[in-house]
Amino acid sequence: MPELPEVEVVRAGLEAHVSGRTITEVEVLHARAIRRHELGAEDFSGRLSGVKITAARRRGKYLWLELSDGQAMLAHLGMSGQMLVQPDDAPDEKHLRVRFRFADNGPELRFVDQRTFGGLALAELTEVDGMALPGTIAHIARDPMDPRFDLDQAVRALRSRRTELKRALLDQTLVSGIGNIYADEALWRSKLHWARPTDRLTTAHGRAVLTAASDVMAEALVAGGTSFDALYVNINGESGYFDRSLDAYGQEGLPCGRCGTAIRRDPFMNRSSFSCPRCQPKPRVR
Repeated sequence: MPELPEVEVVRAGLEAHVSGRTITEVEVLHARAIRRHELGAEDFSGRLSGVKITAARRRGKYLWLELSDGQAMLAHLGMSGQMLVQPDDAPDEKHLRVRFRFADNGPELRFVDQRTFGGLALAELTEVDGMALPGTIAHIARDPMDPRFDLDQAVRALRSRRTELKRALLDQTLVSGIGNIYADEALWRSKLHWARPTDRLTTAHGRAVLTAASDVMAEALVAGGTSFDALYVNINGESGYFDRSLDAYGQEGLPCGRCGTAIRRDPFMNRSSFSCPRCQPKPRVR
């Protein structure tokens, strides 16, 4: 699943290439792509016709386009969703789901989704803590790269839960934007085991792991995000290359960059968690 850096790369591209443009036509080619819009394809297309895109926004891993009529178009990228800006004469992608045409007759915006786990939906904006958010994601917390992110408040939120540290890092209501990849990287950098109980987490350790998450995601953003296959791309279809800089995630059996111990993989929530057995010792059972 794309995490904060990958979504921010897409958001910045949309801000540069579709913000300020007026939609003239929306073509829904696969109903599942707008399944979260309960009124269906005709209503979705009709409500967007003649509307201007005023901004591209993001909170954590959630992306939306603000519209001139006060609504937002929320985009769930899922596992394979792509927002591509393409010339109108470019061949249709095999998994093209929704096409947007504009009044300036310039490049189209295309939503492509191979696995159709993602989708688009219209939502009303609501003000939450000084920011207009789609109502459906009003519960999502600020992320570590948000200028108004409160590190100490986020640490208190982590420590207030009785769970494992990595589970808390993935809880988007506590701190948003962090997924499986960057959680493992942040834990490796802060030398903390993923199973450490959050109610035994010190303030210093909480600050360390969230600062590490912010740092690693900032570095990934510069590299265009982490792409393991052709499904994770920017609006021009280009892949990021931060996968070359990963220290823990996906590195099972390879030497730890600090101590040389082989990186270990453990089952975690139907996925995997990667850590160094020496640098990140497993917490003792009380």
